[in-house]
Amino acid sequence: MAQILSPLPGTFYRTPAPDKPPYKADGDTVAVGDVIGLIEVMKSYIEVTSDVAGTNIRFSVDNEEPVMAGTPLADLD
Repeated sequence: MAQILSPLPGTFYRTPAPDKPPYKADGDTVAVGDVIGLIEVMKSYIEVTSDVAGTNIRFSVDNEEPVMAGTPLADLD
């Protein structure tokens, strides 16, 4: 099992905007380079991309949840 970790502290968003669908939903397949969410730091939004490929992504944090650098955001099979 692989994990995707937060690259920096901030607020994690699973969607690009409140009225848009999530980048990835639980159970989706993920390829290297896929965007899985955003981290907001001081009104700057940084894309979180996967550095591993896998199936059945399971998010460990909720939308709009504060995270620290190194926090596991999701697990992949």
